Amino acid sequence: MMDKRKRAVLFRDRLAQAMAKTGQSQSALARRLGVDRSTLSALLAPGTRLPNAQLVAEAAGALGVSSDWLLGLGDIEAPASTALAQAVSMTDAPRALFDEVIFGWHSEAAGYKIRHVPATLPDMLKTRAVVEWEYRDALGGAAEAAIAAFEAQLLHLRGARSDYEIALPLHELASFAAGTGYWQGLDLAAREGQLARLIALSDELYPGLRLYFYDAHKVFSAPITVFGPHLAVIYLGRSYVSFRDPVRVAALSAHFDWLVREAPCGARDAGAHLRALRAGLA
Repeated sequence: MMDKRKRAVLFRDRLAQAMAKTGQSQSALARRLGVDRSTLSALLAPGTRLPNAQLVAEAAGALGVSSDWLLGLGDIEAPASTALAQAVSMTDAPRALFDEVIFGWHSEAAGYKIRHVPATLPDMLKTRAVVEWEYRDALGGAAEAAIAAFEAQLLHLRGARSDYEIALPLHELASFAAGTGYWQGLDLAAREGQLARLIALSDELYPGLRLYFYDAHKVFSAPITVFGPHLAVIYLGRSYVSFRDPVRVAALSAHFDWLVREAPCGARDAGAHLRALRAGLA
């Protein structure tokens, strides 16, 4: 635990740093705090003592920093409300478009591992026929734009700038192969073509692309993407909730690792499982 003398020195240094950053003079800050200039000068002088809690809080508010940061009790400079807004945010989520925001997240994570649990099948691995069928009601004539966007994402993956790990529930693949549930109405040829594409890409891109199939009776996940160590995103449907707080990003990354550990079908066996599904179509 830091003693009072060291904390007083840290307070003095951080107070001076915050004043310099905001461009506030001693006179201007003293007026905002309602104290004499000599009082503020004493706080900035060597050998100063810690002020009372009220003055610390008022100085923090005037300078736009947190009291904990001024006192050396935390490393986050911004006030709690600002820090929370920076750490957690909501972004509109187009129904199918791989838009500039999402592409920016992928680019930001270049060189890091990207972990992904899709809402259905991974968009960038879908065939044109599946994209047109799945998104035709939402996109209408804009399906071509969605296809181009997904192809751009796959091209990004082919560039080997990031490793991708994708986890899918086994029941989603079984439903797709059978054309039931969400996939009811998708014709056999489209399903067969999609399985063939998944097999080809998993063979071609492994180990840069690793597919894991988990049992949703034992484990469960909402659609999430973890972009390296600095960003994690949960998909809600109409919006994304993104987290930049290292603790929450690490927690969501650990959640994905849990899915992988519990998956009965690992990356080495994914191709064989997909081939068995395609063979069952006959």
